[in-house]
Amino acid sequence: MTSPPLPLHISEDFLPSRPPKTASTTNLSFSGLLSPPLRLHEDLKDGCGGQLWPAGMVLARYLLERKEELRGKVILELGAGGGLVGLAIALALSQSPQPANTSKPANPPVLITDLPILLPLQASNIALNAIPASTILSVPLPWGSPLPVDLPAAYRCPDIILAADCVYYEPAFPLLLETLGELLEQSEAWKNSDSPEAEESRGSVCYFCMKKRRKADMRFVASLKRAFEVVELEKGVVDGEKGVFLYEVRRKKSNVSRSAAKNLEIDTGRDKGLQVDRQH
Repeated sequence: MTSPPLPLHISEDFLPSRPPKTASTTNLSFSGLLSPPLRLHEDLKDGCGGQLWPAGMVLARYLLERKEELRGKVILELGAGGGLVGLAIALALSQSPQPANTSKPANPPVLITDLPILLPLQASNIALNAIPASTILSVPLPWGSPLPVDLPAAYRCPDIILAADCVYYEPAFPLLLETLGELLEQSEAWKNSDSPEAEESRGSVCYFCMKKRRKADMRFVASLKRAFEVVELEKGVVDGEKGVFLYEVRRKKSNVSRSAAKNLEIDTGRDKGLQVDRQH
């Protein structure tokens, strides 16, 4: 009697190996938009969020070219990793002080967030650039959890939300949608008015930049468009990076974000046996 065949196990030996990226520090001037440049330490010992990714570079440049529009705004970054985008903005605003004759309020600190395990790297990069606490803050904000009770009130409905390269781990997609839904609150003027004048009071806006790598990413974009009002700002090849897309995301009048997140959760569950590729 012959023994049944052993189950097939796919070893890493069958997969193309990628040499681990060693910890390093990079100077980023974004073609002179930052002077002196941002110094960013990359370290993957606590996860892939600890290194630079293409969408973060694209979003940072896009915002630095429009930094005057960011003055006086309450800004929160989701999934900031080492803090690239938020730190670049905070540094740019501090390098060019607000004109004395402006009517805009002083710049609130840029708030960068991520899982608690990445906060030491954010703190290291804040210190590396000697950015004062009045300019930048770092707090934990896991997606899908209630907003922290100690989160300052202004950041519960920020003017601007940033998200770069947050779409890579499929089980987290519904959680990301849920947190976006909590933060993208509309102003009362927009909720209660159909007039064109309410356009300026539409509440928060999210600049969402991602690199599309898999079919799952396309499903996420479809759910994002069902949940929110989405405008494509940049697509295709951006700053030499292929497959990078930049969206402006706002809350729809009718709140459908939670149902869209639930639908995505169901869709993700159908693919439960699928191996999730964490590699960028």
